[in-house]
Amino acid sequence: MKPSIHRLLKPRSVAIVGASAEPLAIGNNALTNITGSAFDGNLHLVSRNSGRIDGRTCRASIDELPEGIDVALLVVPAHAVADAMAACVRRKLGAVVVFAAGFGEIDEAGRAQQASLAATARHAGMVMMGPNCLGLVNFVDGLPLTFEPVRVEKENRPGACVISQSGAMAGNVRMALTGRGTPVAYALATGNEAALSATDLIEHLLPDPAVSMFTLLLEQITDPQPFLQQAERANQLGKPIAMLHVGRGERSREATQTHTGALASDHAVMSACVAAAGVVLVPSLDELFDVASILARYPHPHARGPAIVTNSGALRGVALDFAEEIRLELPRLDTETVQVLEQRLPTFATVDNPLDVTAQAMRDPALFAVAAQAVLSDPNVGGLIVAAMGGGPAQQRGKWDALRPTLAAADKPAALAFLGDGAELDAAVVSDVRASGVPYFRSVDRALRAWSCLARAARHVQREPCHAAQPGNSIGDVKGRAGPVVEHDVKSLLAAAGIPVPCCRLATTPIAAKAVACEIGYPLVLKAQAATLMHKSDVGGIALGIRNDRDLSAAWERVAMNVSAKLPALRLEGMLVEQMTEGDHIEMIVGARRDPAWGPVLLVGLGGIWAETLKDTKTVPCNAGRQGIEVAISELKGRSLLAGARGRPPSDVDALVRTLSTIAGMMLANTEISEIEINPLAVFPAGRGVVALDAVMVIGPP
Repeated sequence: MKPSIHRLLKPRSVAIVGASAEPLAIGNNALTNITGSAFDGNLHLVSRNSGRIDGRTCRASIDELPEGIDVALLVVPAHAVADAMAACVRRKLGAVVVFAAGFGEIDEAGRAQQASLAATARHAGMVMMGPNCLGLVNFVDGLPLTFEPVRVEKENRPGACVISQSGAMAGNVRMALTGRGTPVAYALATGNEAALSATDLIEHLLPDPAVSMFTLLLEQITDPQPFLQQAERANQLGKPIAMLHVGRGERSREATQTHTGALASDHAVMSACVAAAGVVLVPSLDELFDVASILARYPHPHARGPAIVTNSGALRGVALDFAEEIRLELPRLDTETVQVLEQRLPTFATVDNPLDVTAQAMRDPALFAVAAQAVLSDPNVGGLIVAAMGGGPAQQRGKWDALRPTLAAADKPAALAFLGDGAELDAAVVSDVRASGVPYFRSVDRALRAWSCLARAARHVQREPCHAAQPGNSIGDVKGRAGPVVEHDVKSLLAAAGIPVPCCRLATTPIAAKAVACEIGYPLVLKAQAATLMHKSDVGGIALGIRNDRDLSAAWERVAMNVSAKLPALRLEGMLVEQMTEGDHIEMIVGARRDPAWGPVLLVGLGGIWAETLKDTKTVPCNAGRQGIEVAISELKGRSLLAGARGRPPSDVDALVRTLSTIAGMMLANTEISEIEINPLAVFPAGRGVVALDAVMVIGPP
């Protein structure tokens, strides 16, 4: 039996178990919230210590309640929750909200108790929110089911659904949004999510016309694949998700055997997958508030950057510098737009983006409206930020009255920033701005940061996904294997898949090595070979620049001695004699790993020794398709090297993309592969392709 979330969110009967007459007690706060709200259903109180509270009769136990109450707020200590849940099951309640902490967030015993509570709820077909949660506020019906002191008025406008695993942050986000005039439909604090997850709530509320978008603050996504499905559905329905996920720091992964596995951390993998599903990821609370206020009015982010209209020449330079720092492109204005503005602005105005309408706008605020209308019509522009000095009350009113018709009717994201930080603004003007629904800021920096998050999200979702493996990427040879694959076998598999590798042969003796050298020619590279020898350079297992037979003999002896000294128990399969790759190229790392929760993902970044040193890498799902891969490459800090920095020729990015696409296809077609890595991949100038210089593959479960 699937529990009814509707009974939790929109109950007609509520029980408070642990109601209290004591001021400031949790049971009293919950009661005060409900009695002070618009709730007109049946309210039942359970108290062991009081017969009546505020004129309402209290029952001594849950077993005295009538059957079929929609939801119970369990204001009881952790050790009493299990018995209270059992009693709720006997009375056939629809849902419970467990406020108590001391479960899965504490220790293993707590996790076991929490799992038992979840099993009880599932078996009974009863919704359980929590434990360790703050409850919820339904602004649509004006009902608070929380112990946080809150007064709720019904919200008649479609608004954000706030979901946070942290109760304090749920309140913080809710108040931040309502404080800036962004309507909130629901605020839900899910706590430990033992039986009811953020994903469950999104699935239930997506059809709700009162919900325009979702604002999430999560510490863990407990059900990754269903979450991705709902995120894609939300994006399709025009109800976007803005999310702050804590925990960007890397967690140790003991099972990781490649650089790729280490660099594609849990948070990086999660971020790549949810971004591809349409989620707008933000790095801080400020961006969460700001992005949500924009998405609540404009649900479809633009990949193009905004135009900035201001009355400060200095702000032009400040905005350009900051936009470059956060990698937000401010588009050039179209020729036709420039012509229109040159005709209508003062002759001494410089028509560009950012656009300074000059100090003349102090006398004639209509210049702001003229500029706003023109740039919003520009096909190059993805939105508008009007960044104006507020001035006195009369000036504020004049600017807002001039701008309001244009900003309120804009079909592209349009925001207003009255500069001056904490300087007081006219209350009536601010109230009008908020009532209009126009996103409102006190800082152009914050507006630009929000736009950067939105533009990045738009680039990720405006692509054709590749949901199936490419034909011919299946590798039958890996079936039946387990663990690392020796390099010479990996390169054979890569070559068969169409990824170029250097000419090479395995030799088991120095004499055999010289025969290979005679066949493929000098200069050569010599590499020790063993399946478990994943990082050969760390143990001196590589010799470069071998140019004759004498060098080859010496290199063989040196490499063998190095490996033996560092790994005396290791048995080498031989040495790989490989044609040395020369010529101008950039070393990249490309790889993939199969995450047990999120599925297969690709990684690309600067390679060689820089892979772990600089950690300039990007992760993208294997089904992201060519465009998704191109977006990931474009977001690398080292992208300028690929573009041809300081006189270097541009690199063969097309060949790099093809290599990543091939690896993605191999991962999708061969579920036995847990990790693939090419490090380094030599990327030559445009038209000259790539070569996989070193390669690792691991077979078996991730």
